[in-house]
Amino acid sequence: MREILLNGDNKMKKLLFGTILLALVSVFPITTMAAVDISVGISLPPPIVFAAPPEVVVIPETYVYVVPDLDVDIFFYGGWWWRPWQGRWYRSHYYDRGWVYHDSVPSFYFDVDPGWRGYYRDHNWHGHRWSYERIPHQRLHQSWKSWQKDRRWERRGTWGVQNYKPRPQQQRQELRQQRQQQYQQRPEVQQHQQQRQQQQRQPQVQKPQSQQQRQPQGQQPRQQPQERVQQPQRQEQRPQGQQPQHSQPQGKPEEREGEHRK
Repeated sequence: MREILLNGDNKMKKLLFGTILLALVSVFPITTMAAVDISVGISLPPPIVFAAPPEVVVIPETYVYVVPDLDVDIFFYGGWWWRPWQGRWYRSHYYDRGWVYHDSVPSFYFDVDPGWRGYYRDHNWHGHRWSYERIPHQRLHQSWKSWQKDRRWERRGTWGVQNYKPRPQQQRQELRQQRQQQYQQRPEVQQHQQQRQQQQRQPQVQKPQSQQQRQPQGQQPRQQPQERVQQPQRQEQRPQGQQPQHSQPQGKPEEREGEHRK
């Protein structure tokens, strides 16, 4: 008998576990679908195989670090690795994996001189000798924040460029605007913008359905104050209709007084 009861308990436990598992499987896809955003369908850049952690070089007049030994652009700024690809931008905490789509152009990019590769190859930055420093990967991650806080590269010979004076702020802003316009004219960037516009138009078709569902919810708070305003009026009218009922308690004390006089 004990074996039969144990077998029955095991079957009930398995059945209960199966129903719980089925409920979880049916619920989680709904929640994951609700979290889908506009980045769905955007492919990730192809992986890059590194034989060793890459060394970087800081771009003059910035705190942007670049990997100079690659044909593709990979930047490091603000604790993130950044990578443009097919008119889109991706970032990660790692230089070789974990790339995630970023929906805008990082602000530092327009401070980077587009001809930095040629200047790096020639050791010359706009006519001045550029004695750049190759920074190991581990040292970068340990020190980038303190370097930026202490303004290290200004104090050390203006980023290693001999006898070089940084551009005035107004000239730098003009260069940023020019680079931004040139960036927007790239074919891959224009194609990506068109794709984003198409994706943004698709949710607009479904807006009337969501609005129809939200309208009753939006009208309920408007009706509630009206009901609350009318409730005191009803309470004021009730005492007027109930005045004859209150006359009986008022008469009883008079009779008692008469009895007391007798």
